[in-house]
Amino acid sequence: MLLRATLLLLLGISTALGQLSGRVGPTTSSSAKRNTICNVLDYGGSVGSNDIGPAIQSAFNSCVLKNTGSTLYIPAGNYNMATWVTLEGASQWALQLDGVITRTATTGGHMIIVENANDFEMYSSNSAGAIQGNGYQCRNAGPRLLRIITSTNFSLHDLIFVDSPEFHVILDNSQNGEVYNLAIRGAAIGGSDGIDMSGSNIWVHDVEVTNGDECVTIKNPSSNHLIEQIWCNQSGGSAIGSLGTGTTIENILYRYVYCVGGNQMFMIKSNGGDGYVSNVVFDNFLGLGTAYALDVDGYWSSISTIAGNGVQLTNITFSNWDGYIVDGERRSAYRILCADNAPCTEMNIENVQLWASNNVGTYACRSAYGTGTCLESGSGGGYSQVTESYTEPAAYSSPPTMSGNLASGFATNSPIPIP
Repeated sequence: MLLRATLLLLLGISTALGQLSGRVGPTTSSSAKRNTICNVLDYGGSVGSNDIGPAIQSAFNSCVLKNTGSTLYIPAGNYNMATWVTLEGASQWALQLDGVITRTATTGGHMIIVENANDFEMYSSNSAGAIQGNGYQCRNAGPRLLRIITSTNFSLHDLIFVDSPEFHVILDNSQNGEVYNLAIRGAAIGGSDGIDMSGSNIWVHDVEVTNGDECVTIKNPSSNHLIEQIWCNQSGGSAIGSLGTGTTIENILYRYVYCVGGNQMFMIKSNGGDGYVSNVVFDNFLGLGTAYALDVDGYWSSISTIAGNGVQLTNITFSNWDGYIVDGERRSAYRILCADNAPCTEMNIENVQLWASNNVGTYACRSAYGTGTCLESGSGGGYSQVTESYTEPAAYSSPPTMSGNLASGFATNSPIPIP
């Protein structure tokens, strides 16, 4: 895809397994899932349907569940959808969406749930398959678009998700997955998350997200994820969190992340809680005009304080960053604010060159230990916030731009086109 080729050139990427713990994706080929074609047009559906939901559910129940090695096929064309579906329990199957599904009901929940699937693939063969949520009609009061729950050995690729009333794609406690070649476009508003993921051993790559909230974000519990070649194009930015009690997140690698506008280049966010985040690397980030840049906030005010001493952050590395925030007087480009009762340790900032468009630079650290910026050496107890000024880094250079960079996000009260 053009996105992949452009990001490879821009960021100088070489691929590797990174933090993954093993193979990802379906265990059999796409052709092995075409022994039976379960076409929704044969199960009560029609192009131009007012509600394709019942036909999708019928094709799944009557055909996919009864035929291992099958494909639930939604041909090219336009379909409205008012009945949400849960596709549960099948193995060695595919969902091929070549048409465009448009939400018409305001029922909550999820338009499509895939649950307990194994050896599963959801894709568009023409890269034009899309779900249009028209969230501007029922903002924060309708369904999410897709949720994959406790599934294994799966892939999700070559699809478009647009303007969900709430979140777009959720990977919920799933494992051995590959997610790639997605375009996600939401409104510039909170609650419009692009991809939220939990589970283990998932590779997300070559994804573009435009929205007003999370780009590609890790949720609890999570381990051994690799997220790379991500274009947060006027997006709120990626994150880990928000974190609460019982946090267990480890062995995470983000790399080659390109951020245009929005809230942050990356954020780890919590307020109280307990548990840990350990062995995480954020490598090769570029940011243009974000509000925050490198942001660790153990006192994140957007959630109420949760019982607990705080989430312990250990062995977190930020390396090879370049970029600028909008206003260095209002916000520090580097903020590492850790819980006083659970100080961060082994925080490493290496070759990070951040600046501000108004030529003001500050670091802010609290209860944080490691190397770089205002971090204290060694380890120890909590300490009050320290804010220090710095001059423009000698190695700083304004990050390159891509022709597809958006100047602003999409409006919350008007349609968002399918790209």
